[in-house]
Amino acid sequence: MARAKRKTGKLPSRSTGAAKKPTRAAAPAKTRPAVDDDGSETSQFYTRSGGPWGKCFLPRRHGERRYWLVKSEPAEYSWDQLWAAPQRTTHWDGVRNHAARNFLRDGMHVNDQVFFYHSMAEPAAIVGICEVAHEAFPDPTAFDPAHPGFDPDSSPAKPTWYVVNLRAVESLAHPVTLAMIKRTKALKQMALLRIGRLSVTPVTVAEWKAILALARA
Repeated sequence: MARAKRKTGKLPSRSTGAAKKPTRAAAPAKTRPAVDDDGSETSQFYTRSGGPWGKCFLPRRHGERRYWLVKSEPAEYSWDQLWAAPQRTTHWDGVRNHAARNFLRDGMHVNDQVFFYHSMAEPAAIVGICEVAHEAFPDPTAFDPAHPGFDPDSSPAKPTWYVVNLRAVESLAHPVTLAMIKRTKALKQMALLRIGRLSVTPVTVAEWKAILALARA
């Protein structure tokens, strides 16, 4: 089952001259911390090398769980289909965007929690919660010439694309619609809104809690 664009930059130019201005120490990387009720930092946001969601790839504290969102068009693969699947588990295959692939391949760990989002639906909404049951391994659909996601540049020896296994955990009693997310102040910086084209995006702890509060209100 499949669900599922890159920024370039220029190197600074070097100048020559007899005299050079004193160089300033590099400013510390911004972290935009969010603080939970217990005082712990919950932001997964900015690192200088990783960009707005660079903390998703940093080493974890022991036992730390992280949070994600995956999208699927219900006409292609729905929450009900996942719930009815053997062991409520599926390969999350077909991701063909490098940024989404990086979140899936390098960010997701077993037991991480994942929102299941119905895209291209009326209404578009988060409808359930999954967990990562198996960490990333090569996506076999990329090797299959008969599959729409076939990539001749990806091979078992040097794979480009990856999948994880997701297991359905809980249906939301009240789906959280895109309209609800957009009008909730605590969710204004959510990756779903800022990089909405991606089929796999990170969710901060604070955002996760805000969405659960909406779902259980």
